[in-house]
Amino acid sequence: MEIWKLLVLFLCAFFGGTAIFLVKSDKSQLLKLILSFSGAYLFAITVLHLIPDAYHGGDGENIGIFILIGFLLQVFLEQFSEGVEHGHIHKHDHTQVFPWGIMISLCLHAFLEGMPLAKDQHNALIYGIALHHIPAAFALASILMQNHFKKTKIVMFISVFALMAPLGFYVSNGISNGSIGGVENYFNRIMGIVIGIFLHISTTILFESSVDHKVSKRKMFAVLLGISIALIGYFTSGDTHTH
Repeated sequence: MEIWKLLVLFLCAFFGGTAIFLVKSDKSQLLKLILSFSGAYLFAITVLHLIPDAYHGGDGENIGIFILIGFLLQVFLEQFSEGVEHGHIHKHDHTQVFPWGIMISLCLHAFLEGMPLAKDQHNALIYGIALHHIPAAFALASILMQNHFKKTKIVMFISVFALMAPLGFYVSNGISNGSIGGVENYFNRIMGIVIGIFLHISTTILFESSVDHKVSKRKMFAVLLGISIALIGYFTSGDTHTH
């Protein structure tokens, strides 16, 4: 278990959420650029690493079914999260009503996103997931602030969200090395579900980054940068010889 990965996952989400207390001006354009970069990076990593790994496993002939399940699961989760995992910030009524649907679906989403890290031998995925959680945590904190929650409660809920991806990594690590008995044989199927989630999230981010099918130069640069970094990691990791 690599402790530094747990810390990166937690700290990025935590500071992404608590940054709401420091931001005095509208940073939506910066968040959109971060989203565009992380979306492109996640998509490239999914295509270059996760999908080939899943199909080379013991259940490769059926993995497409689980990818579809994961895709549809994310569609279902977004009915409750309202797209917060894409960095969407929605206006809510000015009453202190806790957004349970958003919180639970976001936590489940983050937990599942942490699971592929058990097989992230070349550290290709960790940074994309960590960056992806920064705008998601910021959007969650914004919603809680709009609903007039106290700072201490906002920090507490952001901490819970920030713990989910490290927890997913910890659990999947136990599954993959067999310390959680009886489920290691299903690890590739779990990865298929996560791949479906990643495909939905990353493509939605990329599609939403354009208006009238036009992408600004800054967003195009962020997308190309994300894909380029993924490709550099792919060609320098030796994966081209194993797939």
